[in-house]
Amino acid sequence: MTATSAGAPHASEAVAVAAERRWAIIVVLIVALLLVMIIFTGLHWASMPPSRVETIDPRKLHLEGEFVENNLGTTVASDGKVTVRLIAQQYSFEPQCLVVPAGVPVTFRATSTDAIHGFVIDRTNANVMLVPGFVATFTATFDKAGERLMPCHEYCGTGHEAMWGRVQVMAADEFLTRAKGGERMSCVPR
Repeated sequence: MTATSAGAPHASEAVAVAAERRWAIIVVLIVALLLVMIIFTGLHWASMPPSRVETIDPRKLHLEGEFVENNLGTTVASDGKVTVRLIAQQYSFEPQCLVVPAGVPVTFRATSTDAIHGFVIDRTNANVMLVPGFVATFTATFDKAGERLMPCHEYCGTGHEAMWGRVQVMAADEFLTRAKGGERMSCVPR
């Protein structure tokens, strides 16, 4: 009987053990690096939120700032940009019907007063979540005239199923003629 067969490690076994040890160390280092990255990212986001986050006091929405009642609806700025401002609250959108032009980029600015809401505008990619204390902003272009439904898609309480709005898309020239008065526009009479 030789020394290798009597219990002493064979040369190939020592190579395999060394290779397994190297791979175990590499795996431990990768896991440690991932944990460090997760901790760093979490601390970074906690101390410095993204720059596009815009906050607002939901208790004062109706009293001051851009979301007071007479400032809601669709408006055209002097540079031609179209902006829609709206508020979601249990169990309605204010205004309930929005007027927008076809073929023109429309910027939506919206928030919630009381609970998490959201809306999706059918036949578009507009889909947003409204969180109290934060202003959601997105831009959408409506390809053709017609009426679109705008349901709340975040469960907000027992009246959630009745929380619907409408978006009335008009031909751009008709919209601009109607917008010349400078007032906020909505398809709900004030």
